[in-house]
Amino acid sequence: MTYIATQEVLDGKPVDKWKWSSPATPLDISAFSLIMARRSLSGSMIGGIAETQEMLDFCGKHNITADVEVIPIQKVNEAYDRLLKSDVKYRFCIDMASLKSA
Repeated sequence: MTYIATQEVLDGKPVDKWKWSSPATPLDISAFSLIMARRSLSGSMIGGIAETQEMLDFCGKHNITADVEVIPIQKVNEAYDRLLKSDVKYRFCIDMASLKSA
């Protein structure tokens, strides 16, 4: 298991944060000890910025792309209506250049 220690500031005081990989067995953690020490425990299935960038670099290197439907911002309401009707084949991406003409 990999552990990474970082330090952040909460209410002007340094706070240690620990990050680790997924444990093989469930964690036995007391909620009260977290609350009293003003600690939190969170997780993510997608990783952080570094992992996301690594994935994007890999996709770029291997020409892996996503199927998307690019729409101008002016059609965002139409796209939402299509979502409600389940009339969507690909993920919608808003063309940010269309914001200039909005």
